[in-house]
Amino acid sequence: MNPPTTVRAIIDLHRPLTLTALLSLGLLLVSVTGLVLDDRIINGDPAWLKPTKFAISAIVYNLTLAWLLSLVTRRRRTAWWLGTVIAVMLAGELVAITLQVVRGQVSHFNNATFFDTAVYGLMAVMITTVWLVTLAIGVLLLVQRLGERSITVAIRAGIAIALAGMAVAFLMTMPTAEQMVTLREGNASDVIGAHTVGLPDGGPGLPLVGWSTVAGDLRVAHFVGLHGLQVIILFALLLTVLAHRYPRLTSDALRTRLVLVASGSYAGLVVLLTWQALRGQSVVRPDGLTLAAAGALAVATVVGVLWALRLREREREHV
Repeated sequence: MNPPTTVRAIIDLHRPLTLTALLSLGLLLVSVTGLVLDDRIINGDPAWLKPTKFAISAIVYNLTLAWLLSLVTRRRRTAWWLGTVIAVMLAGELVAITLQVVRGQVSHFNNATFFDTAVYGLMAVMITTVWLVTLAIGVLLLVQRLGERSITVAIRAGIAIALAGMAVAFLMTMPTAEQMVTLREGNASDVIGAHTVGLPDGGPGLPLVGWSTVAGDLRVAHFVGLHGLQVIILFALLLTVLAHRYPRLTSDALRTRLVLVASGSYAGLVVLLTWQALRGQSVVRPDGLTLAAAGALAVATVVGVLWALRLREREREHV
């Protein structure tokens, strides 16, 4: 299960996905240039910040998925088509976001005009399709072994966490309390949905990512969960590499248990961040309750690691 080392080998993993990653790279270059040269502000953020973030995310996601699909040994044609659908949907998403930036309009939650509503509605369909197809890929990967058990478990757990992270985005599409009042009164709302909880979108945010520093922000859990796929797989691969230095890690059973502990801990983090955001609390301003929950999660993780290592010691005693 060695990763590809040349550009041609990477492209050949799954051409639609890797070519979309190249398209995203081109958009990233344009967006970074826009951040430098275009001083427009859209909804409190630099105009080209959103396409920059989405381009980076698309590059990472597409290349990861292309590699995963290259490991499939059963129903390869089905896997190829599933990957192709995701490539098309994500390419369409990037085009829509870029179009709205060029127009100087918000891409998400925009209900101001018929055109804006249509663009956002189309984006909603595309991202829902990506979620459903990713779920189908997860099911496909459940029925086959992908190398060592620790790697197989990491891939399956990573996809489950990524799906949960994607699902957080659906919470953003729900009307806020203020928007619900407007709609119930029979009035139209230019914006339906928000990523900020407790205050309107567009307030003070962290550099680069723009996550709110004064209110809850569902984008934090969305981002962390979405990229759990890469984190958990990299963790499993790191354990495999470290096995050459630390003999204890040569046991695939031990590495599998550590992957399970890491996956559970990471999933708990996504839940914690979602809960924190829904309470209207900024990720940089946790209260005592949030800190207590984070501490409990940390303790559970340490206990899990000790369990995994101690079980290994018992296995050695019975050899």
